[in-house]
Amino acid sequence: MATRLRWLGHSCLWIESDGHRLLVDPFLTGNPKAAAQAHELNPHFILVSHGHGDHVGDTVEIARRSGATVICNYEISCWLNKKGVKAHGMQHGGGHNFAFGRCQLTLAFHGSQLPDGSDGGNPCGFVLRLNDGKKIYDAADTGLFGDMKWIGEEGLDLALLPIGDNYTMGPDDALRAVKWLQPKKVVPIHYNTFPLIAQDAAGWAQRVQQETQAQAIVLAPGDWVDV
Repeated sequence: MATRLRWLGHSCLWIESDGHRLLVDPFLTGNPKAAAQAHELNPHFILVSHGHGDHVGDTVEIARRSGATVICNYEISCWLNKKGVKAHGMQHGGGHNFAFGRCQLTLAFHGSQLPDGSDGGNPCGFVLRLNDGKKIYDAADTGLFGDMKWIGEEGLDLALLPIGDNYTMGPDDALRAVKWLQPKKVVPIHYNTFPLIAQDAAGWAQRVQQETQAQAIVLAPGDWVDV
């Protein structure tokens, strides 16, 4: 089965690959741009990049109901365990082989306090090497950082980059990230959910097309892209 990805709004992603279903940063309830509701989703794995409410989102409810394993940093895994959720804790630079393929945690420059004020450890991004050979980098919430140059060294089929500014990279830094990562395809995320992070994604994509070799794809919430 070919790998494909659906943007559910904000930073929430749905990935289908080799019969496996992955849900990333499931902020659905309270998300004005959400293209799905929490009760509709039955993932095998949930990936949580950091502790903020617009990324942890509906993780606990979905994981309890579906039995999904949550992949996240160690601190968030401990927090989830106390809530009756099965979680696999990791740390930056570390990788692990799962049924869908390999997941490695990358750096992310951001915060990570959990919704109840608990310590959410350090935020992260994800590099996914899927069983069909496809490679995805989800930068999640981050500013630009130099290690993006080596994240792209072995080739990326798809990169997901925040462009909203204020809390993450804005369009200019996200364009520089594309130049460093050199993915085949790039999709912007974490923008237009709220007025503070409003951006012209189509204008950004045009700049990407003009200045890099990447195919920039602007998805509406609910749209799919083949990886």
